[in-house]
Amino acid sequence: MSLSLSEKAKRVKPSSTLAITAKAKKLKAKGVDVVGFGAGEPDFDTPQNIKDAAIRAINEGFTKYTPAAGTDELRDAVAKKFKEFNGIDYERGQIVISNGGKHSLTNVFEALLNPGDEVLIPAPYWLTYPEIVKLCDGVPVELYGKKENDLKVTAKQIEEAITPKTKALILNTPSNPTGMVYSEKELRAIAEVVVSNDIYVVADEMYEHLIYGEQEHISIASLGEEIYKRTITCSGVSKSYAMTGWRIGYTGSSLEIAKLMSSVQSHQTSNPCSIAQKASLEAITGPQDAVEEMRLEFDKRRKHMYERIVQMPLVDTLEPEGAFYVFVDCTDALERSYKGTRIGTANRLAEILIEDYNVAVVPCADFGFDNYIRLSYAISMKAIDKGLDRLEEFLNTL
Repeated sequence: MSLSLSEKAKRVKPSSTLAITAKAKKLKAKGVDVVGFGAGEPDFDTPQNIKDAAIRAINEGFTKYTPAAGTDELRDAVAKKFKEFNGIDYERGQIVISNGGKHSLTNVFEALLNPGDEVLIPAPYWLTYPEIVKLCDGVPVELYGKKENDLKVTAKQIEEAITPKTKALILNTPSNPTGMVYSEKELRAIAEVVVSNDIYVVADEMYEHLIYGEQEHISIASLGEEIYKRTITCSGVSKSYAMTGWRIGYTGSSLEIAKLMSSVQSHQTSNPCSIAQKASLEAITGPQDAVEEMRLEFDKRRKHMYERIVQMPLVDTLEPEGAFYVFVDCTDALERSYKGTRIGTANRLAEILIEDYNVAVVPCADFGFDNYIRLSYAISMKAIDKGLDRLEEFLNTL
């Protein structure tokens, strides 16, 4: 008998965003002048007060196990933040601190899903959603947002996609990869469908502090008692506080679901890093000036990148309202030929850009939209212009 490996693990796709970033870093290490638009993390350093809190934690010996779901003081701070910023009432026992946003989502679906349960995933989506659902024995069901609705799905689309096997809907606002934000009117309509069909909402609000223009962030769980009971609200410190490497995410949910998630986590990882928890406590409860400074800088880059891209030939984009990405429609460019051969796919376009123009972009087939690429503006303005110059040069050759 030959030894075999997990078929479930074999079906998991590697992260194309991490692969692109790794390829760009490898070229940079060789001295190549690469502009990387793949970054899913702020280019800012973690604010000093947060780093100081971590150093204090180390010096004070806060290096032992904590409760599996996180320290009481951090869970209390997250509950307070949920109430004051999101308008949602969660108590300490309803909060679970995890090892980052992906871990939070894994906890959620471990707690919710039985084999064969379906999860509705609006596309374009963050490429990790369907992979986590599959790892938790669920079935991803994709719904496609239309351009005329800013690539957001409607309550009607959700209603029509629900089957007896539907367990949950993932709702990501602001969106990665589009940067679009669901309005209160849209969320209320979605909430009605969720409540009337008695399914769960997994609300991924990781980019909640990065909102621009006239938009505002609304948490769907804040829109009434019935939707509150059916929502698991997910967030973390990674994007808003430039703390991606610290790996702290958190959820607010019903006490029943929180207990299940805490139990699962206690066996899989135990507690999140004690030092990162102390740093996150400072992030959430300390001065918020750095968050606003980063948001304002992102906003400048957002406007600049959008204005440049809409002037380029053969591509199109919506003006993002949140997060730090521009989602670029390359349909017309893909029909053109490069060096005598039709480009055809966004993957091929990305290969050409990194190989011939030293520009790393993320092709979005793994986000559910084959003809799009994602550009991050979590890089300096100088790098943005250099990369966009190269992209425009490439488009002008087609």
